[in-house]
Amino acid sequence: MGTASHSSLCLFLSEALSLSLGKQSNASNRSSGGGCILIRRETLEQIGGIQAIRQALIDDCALAQAVKDVRGQESELIQNPKFKIQNSPTPNSLTQTSGKIWLGLSDRTRSLRPYPSLETIWSMVARTAFTQLGYNPLLLIGTLIGMTLVYLVPPLGFFLGVALGNWMLAVLGLAGWLLMSLAYYPTVRFYNCSLLFAFCLPAIAFLYTLMTLDSALQHWQGQGGSWKGRVYPQKVS
Repeated sequence: MGTASHSSLCLFLSEALSLSLGKQSNASNRSSGGGCILIRRETLEQIGGIQAIRQALIDDCALAQAVKDVRGQESELIQNPKFKIQNSPTPNSLTQTSGKIWLGLSDRTRSLRPYPSLETIWSMVARTAFTQLGYNPLLLIGTLIGMTLVYLVPPLGFFLGVALGNWMLAVLGLAGWLLMSLAYYPTVRFYNCSLLFAFCLPAIAFLYTLMTLDSALQHWQGQGGSWKGRVYPQKVS
């Protein structure tokens, strides 16, 4: 369960947060999913240390933003969503660029925090999903619609087309389903998961959509940002 959740989370991070945009020095673009983060000591000192992000609910994104806000100074953040890529560049081999971060994947590090069940994964996602959207109801609606159109409509179209005998609808739905499975397959293979997981992406996306909605509901009920039995004040990071 844990490995599968990591693979699906990394896929959504790469699509929704855009790893390539996150690498740009434009301070408005910050991406992260930091199971493992490396930062230069001088850079950490320039942003004011860990205290600079002490109020952030999503501390990895806040750290990335703080680094990008450092203008005109040589700074660099190396950050991995979950894992560090094999043969990835080291701090000394990367160009010193103001506000630059690097994100990548690897199978050489292991998470010390287990996610053995759907409940633990649900809590992890729901804790900050609405925060990622800036607590904006319009962005929430757009996200729910987008997830539905991209991940749920193709398989639904396939099954509906088969049931109604509408083969054009079935073929189009199956084509969309196969394309998303093909896009997911490299991540599934990277984490040595079963090939079947590639075809489960619509179901996984459905669960992530429900988790995002639940995150908003928890926020509106005053229970957002719950972590280890405590509820933290939510601020956009």
